[in-house]
Amino acid sequence: MTADLTHVETWLFDLDNTLYPAECEYMALIEGKMTDFVTRFTGLPRDEAKALQKRYYTEHGTTLAGLMMHHGMEPKAFLDEVHDVSMDRLTPDVALRQAILSLPGRRLVFTNGSTGHAERVLDRLGLADLFEDTFAIETADYLPKPAMATFEKMTRRHDVTSTVTAFFEDSEKNLAPAALLGMTTVLVGAHAAASTADFVHHRTHDLAGFLTSARLKEA
Repeated sequence: MTADLTHVETWLFDLDNTLYPAECEYMALIEGKMTDFVTRFTGLPRDEAKALQKRYYTEHGTTLAGLMMHHGMEPKAFLDEVHDVSMDRLTPDVALRQAILSLPGRRLVFTNGSTGHAERVLDRLGLADLFEDTFAIETADYLPKPAMATFEKMTRRHDVTSTVTAFFEDSEKNLAPAALLGMTTVLVGAHAAASTADFVHHRTHDLAGFLTSARLKEA
């Protein structure tokens, strides 16, 4: 069904596995670098380090947040190392660029990744010029989504009115606080159709197609 987004004035997008398809497995490269880092940092066997990495992600929103909380780790070296991967798997999507370009109003990126990572990915995807700004993990003082405090900080920093904002995410749990604030939520990815959460308002496996078909506010 065509989504009615005629009320939306601010378009808020997650970055990884949202503005490019998860199927390209770019994040798998980053996750592998995370496992390398956690193995070296903790001294654990690799399989145990990977399990710890996943547990911290589940419990704290990011592996980084868990390492900072439980091990007192400084974040910069971690972010620099894990995001230093080949970008060959990322391919510009002309249809997605046109769909985002056609959106009326403001466009922002809201990511648990670093500022530098977001800049590189957006540039590689040919989307960097379409967004007003990026709210990254450094801006959040390393407190990741889905923390409500981080959503509130983002809305204050960018003067976002939640009731006229649509938020696009591949992670279901990150849409819950957005919905509580009054945002329209869109779950993106091949897994989206299976979601039954009442805080997910729309679901799509094809972001470009969803935006192109949606009813938008007249410019």
